[in-house]
Amino acid sequence: MPDAPFRYRSEDEDSARWLGFPFRDGDIVISTRSKSGTTWMQMICALLVFGTPELPAPLPELSPWLDWLVEPRDAVYARLAAQRHRRFVKTHTPLDGVPLDDRAHYVVVARHPLDMAVSLWHQGGNLDRARLAELTGQPPPQGQPGPRTPLVEALRHWVDQEVDPREELDSLPGVLWHLGDAWARRDRPNVTLVHYDDLVADLAGGMRALAGRLGVEVPEPRWPELVEAATFDRMRQRADRLAPDPAGVSRLAAPRSLSRSAYAQLRGVIESVGVLDWTAPTPGVDRPRRISVGLVKGIDQIQPTMVA
Repeated sequence: MPDAPFRYRSEDEDSARWLGFPFRDGDIVISTRSKSGTTWMQMICALLVFGTPELPAPLPELSPWLDWLVEPRDAVYARLAAQRHRRFVKTHTPLDGVPLDDRAHYVVVARHPLDMAVSLWHQGGNLDRARLAELTGQPPPQGQPGPRTPLVEALRHWVDQEVDPREELDSLPGVLWHLGDAWARRDRPNVTLVHYDDLVADLAGGMRALAGRLGVEVPEPRWPELVEAATFDRMRQRADRLAPDPAGVSRLAAPRSLSRSAYAQLRGVIESVGVLDWTAPTPGVDRPRRISVGLVKGIDQIQPTMVA
């Protein structure tokens, strides 16, 4: 008998909401860490399921986040029960916290840890934490928020912190836990691993490969239109439909980001130590510490003038 799923909980998520979920044949579960291409993969799955860029509803309605406490569990279940198309459900829970059902297919997306951490830092400045606390039944934050930790300092702290990965999933240990768990299940026929960078390098090839894994047949003439709809430029043009914020938890501040030159320097250093390439740990080497050292070396290359 398989082990019961581990329960992951945070202020706004609870993986126990998966228990009792009535799976159907063909269900797709999209499992990612925060800021790791979740919306992108939801859009790709939507395009493959519907076969057209003209989706019948906003993306979060078609592909709800089942673990999120902002929307009542029964409401999410009812919405999914009413869907007649092939369902694709979002989660930020590792696969050891989700029921593994042979009728479903699980897609896990990896992103370079430093890219994820930078995006997460920007998101942290955009969240309306008082509104989020109100929606999830948490006590409101007290006092005025202090000044934000500068990006470079925040990245160094993110890399150096030693925490329980199951308690802090968006930490570096948490990211490695999530992806390491998926890697251990890579031989299962209903588990597919996708790397964000591979989609950036060859979106058309990545979408075709995923369609094959999911058993989706796309008429050849439709492919160019579907791939174009999944590009960043096209998705940004449709942001109001793909990433709306009806709950009002985002401040919608314009984020600052690292310049391309800074990322180029970072990637050159980090990739030289082999970070997150879906390969098994080197025997006798503490892989999390090895990755941490590489990330710190990369962060040391950032200069304040590189932050745009």
